[in-house]
Amino acid sequence: MPQTEPNSADFRQLKMQIQRRLRDCLKMAELYFQRDFPMPTLSYDARGLKAGVAYLQQNSIKLNRTLLLENPQQFIQQVVPHELAHLIVYQQFGRVKPHGAEWQAVMNKIFQLPADTCHQFDVSNVRGKTFLYQCQCQTHQLSIRRHNKIQQKSAVYFCKKCQGTLVFSDKIEQIEMKDEVE
Repeated sequence: MPQTEPNSADFRQLKMQIQRRLRDCLKMAELYFQRDFPMPTLSYDARGLKAGVAYLQQNSIKLNRTLLLENPQQFIQQVVPHELAHLIVYQQFGRVKPHGAEWQAVMNKIFQLPADTCHQFDVSNVRGKTFLYQCQCQTHQLSIRRHNKIQQKSAVYFCKKCQGTLVFSDKIEQIEMKDEVE
């Protein structure tokens, strides 16, 4: 299992590599668009399953420290340009679809990278407690936040495949037992 608490020198080295990657990608975008782009601010406090998040109006990027430490080379190669591409697209084109044609063009044409919208990292070390929900076609794992919203009746979630309402697994057992009795 990868080391998740590196010494400060190791993490400092990764941060330097990320800064270098950001500068290199910014230069590519500046050459392509023939304009300057400001260097975004960086933080390493993104949580949950996301590898990174771009904050468009703030020109900032939050990176997931745990996923970075567990996947340093892939992270620097793909995630850093992915988030930077969001900022560049916003500054160049304004509000557009997050992974739309403009973003894909920045990834493919400028950065020469695949326009992958999701990472494939192992998330077992960043996954919080999940709750099992069922629809008509499969079982889903929902986060504690979504589970609480359902329990408080402030949200309803649907399966993307069958469009069925997600039902908490405790209720599924009760429904199945009731069906068997009738």
